[in-house]
Amino acid sequence: MKSIVIAMLALTAGIASADQSLAQKNGCMSCHQIEKKVVGPAYRDVARKYKGDTQAPAHLVNVIRKGGKGVWGPMPMPAHPQVSDENAKKLAGWILSL
Repeated sequence: MKSIVIAMLALTAGIASADQSLAQKNGCMSCHQIEKKVVGPAYRDVARKYKGDTQAPAHLVNVIRKGGKGVWGPMPMPAHPQVSDENAKKLAGWILSL
């Protein structure tokens, strides 16, 4: 049982680091950090705001791909249409898991 838990934790950590790498690859970390606000909100703050919201994953995918404004202050988030739906879903899931 203990080895199953350890394997699951390792797998989860691998997925999390892979999705953080995806955020870095797509330039997300230029405006966002995990723990602190930069230009945009900290990812942990985003996760807290949307905790328990079943619509949050789809909303974040939409914001990643089409941009957004007004939720976190006056600075708009530009659209990132080059991020595929699949990768936007991975990013949204990673952010919400923090």
